Amino acid sequence: QVQLVESGGGLVQSGGSLRLSCAASGFTSANYDIAWFRQAPGGAREGVACESYNGRTYYADFVEGRFATSRDNARNTVYLQMSSLKSEDTAIYYCATDGSYYCSRDRWNLPNYWGQGTQVTVSA
Repeated sequence: QVQLVESGGGLVQSGGSLRLSCAASGFTSANYDIAWFRQAPGGAREGVACESYNGRTYYADFVEGRFATSRDNARNTVYLQMSSLKSEDTAIYYCATDGSYYCSRDRWNLPNYWGQGTQVTVSA
């Protein structure tokens, strides 16, 4: 079965950095588009970053130039490197997938497969 498990969240000061990990199992993540979403308390779930199976990346305007997503296919793991963090970045971060072509065709629609989320808190 498709499973995604996020880790790496925590408390960081404004301007700091964190790297989130998303460990995949039950499928080969190298063959899937992987997206990152976040949800602040009381807010909607919003798209953050997306990497297609063939390596193209897409970012929401509010993280462009600060966040980067990447893969380690040998570990079946994807990453979200976050830098220059702001208090507005405080949210639960999720990785998600809907197979190939999600990033180019259905980007920011809610995928079908999700991890449990990891909390990121940025202090001012």
